[in-house]
Amino acid sequence: MLPWLERDDALAAVERELSAEWRNKLADPVWARNNANAQILLTGLALGAYQQLAAELGPPAVVAGYSVGELAAFAAAGIFDTATAVRLAKQRAACMDAAGEGCATGLMAVSGNASNRLKPLCQAFDLEVAIRLGPESAVLGGPLQALTAAGLEAQALGLQVTHLNVAMASHTRWMRPAAQAFGALLRDVLLLAPHTPLISAVHGRVMTAGQAGEALERQMAQTLRWDDCLEWVAEQRVDVVLEIGPQQALARMWNDRWPGVPARSVDEFRSRAAVLAWVRKQLAR
Repeated sequence: MLPWLERDDALAAVERELSAEWRNKLADPVWARNNANAQILLTGLALGAYQQLAAELGPPAVVAGYSVGELAAFAAAGIFDTATAVRLAKQRAACMDAAGEGCATGLMAVSGNASNRLKPLCQAFDLEVAIRLGPESAVLGGPLQALTAAGLEAQALGLQVTHLNVAMASHTRWMRPAAQAFGALLRDVLLLAPHTPLISAVHGRVMTAGQAGEALERQMAQTLRWDDCLEWVAEQRVDVVLEIGPQQALARMWNDRWPGVPARSVDEFRSRAAVLAWVRKQLAR
């Protein structure tokens, strides 16, 4: 996870929550799969990378976050500071764990010629669309037994199915108690209006502090319209897109739809200097 990061306030916040030995602990699969550990790492490391790159590149044209990535995106846009974002990641995970206790749910990605098949599939197996990814793909959420049965049906229809390594049905009605609990916590947090254009996957353009709090609460139990987020970013006529986080799934998703505007993930590079060089090269075209 971004080994080139220098220690800054974001990594210090991660260390306060997880200890300075968190990289070594990643070798333990049980520790790494822990929901709180994962959400803290994804939030803190994304913010560390963002801050260290933005210090050289300047502010972006627009910011959007995917799932828990919205905490980092909202912090990058000035809604709250880095320490608050990392603390909220821990609290968000605790709310989700409490809501999921005693309820075996999960997520399943479905792709292929899926546009007209997702609604009947959800109705037949009592599932919900957790994340809209594009015209032909989505992530479904619900009870594990229902997901297993729906996955077999989807494969019989010629669709591609991937059961995600997630132990709860995020962004569906099964997380409503978590959303309510997290919303109550957010009401005690000082939120500011964004200083950078910010897109929410449930709200669209976020303009005020009130909209920010509402969006962060709602997204825990409602469908994420990630496809709409990408459309909005594309409408800003950006020159280059940078995914800040581990792996490259979102960058690949962008390149599939807008190959004329290059996108890469910072996780593809060995150093900050290499990331900066690539972005500057694209901006100079």
